Amino acid sequence: MTSTPIENRYDFVLLFDVQDGNPNGDPDNANLPRLDAQTGEGLVTDVCLKRKIRNYVSLTRELQSPYNVYVTERAILEDKAGEAYKALGLGTGEAAEDAEDVSSKGKKPKKDKRADADVADKARAWMCQNYYDIRTFGAVMSLKKFNAGQVRGPVQLTFSRSIGPVLASEHALTRMAVATNEEAEKQGGDNRTMGRKNTVPYGLYRAHGFISAPLAAQTGFSADDLSLLWEAIENMFEHDRSAARGLMSVRGLYIFKHDSKYGNVPAHALFERITIERVKDVPRQFADFRITINRANLPEEVELIERAVSKPQKAAA
Repeated sequence: MTSTPIENRYDFVLLFDVQDGNPNGDPDNANLPRLDAQTGEGLVTDVCLKRKIRNYVSLTRELQSPYNVYVTERAILEDKAGEAYKALGLGTGEAAEDAEDVSSKGKKPKKDKRADADVADKARAWMCQNYYDIRTFGAVMSLKKFNAGQVRGPVQLTFSRSIGPVLASEHALTRMAVATNEEAEKQGGDNRTMGRKNTVPYGLYRAHGFISAPLAAQTGFSADDLSLLWEAIENMFEHDRSAARGLMSVRGLYIFKHDSKYGNVPAHALFERITIERVKDVPRQFADFRITINRANLPEEVELIERAVSKPQKAAA
């Protein structure tokens, strides 16, 4: 593993699509696909994409250090932070409880805030070293017990937004079985269960990402970590198949690499060089879009790297 933190800033554009699936259901709205209420454009949260990246890393690196994953399904985060205290011999996590001396009045001594901060710093460094998603996305680990402070991650993502409005469809489904004997008795043996499924017929989504070299220096995010990030983004849907999500595919990953750690061009100016147009009023496939990349006068200090790029086929007349 290359442990040297990256020394370049990166900005990137991610394109992915969904066909006959729900890319990110809203639990506050009967799990319907998320929509911008004003424009009708589809939305996918940054948290949703981070979850898929974490799942890919968990699957391919088998939760082994230094690629362990902090935020996993049904995890107890306090226990994971406790691993740092145990590995470093930092005590129980409660400074006052660790203190042996008690005043004459039987009161616990006041906590030494500087000592507590030093313990938290050591625990935070250990967590960054062993957990990939903490080095990458950061984490809030300022728990009451086993305090490991907070980490601001170098990799950040925006919400994904569809190119134009999408239609959220709801479908009735029938299951030819019931779950309990009580349900069967109520139905007189008909044994049917009705359900519903929510989908987007088709949507092409665009997300923006940012990678900060100064923050990478704080967490230890390295070139190997960066390579794994690109790998995870390219393949995150390949191991996340389900009937609910339909067909989801990464269609393009456009990376702008700056030759300095602080960047040479504002991110928005680079993102504007990639434009996407619908060539049909009601797109139903990737071929119904036109992607244009403006490479004219791209500063020499910025390199455009294209990965996982699908070229739209000529749309049918």
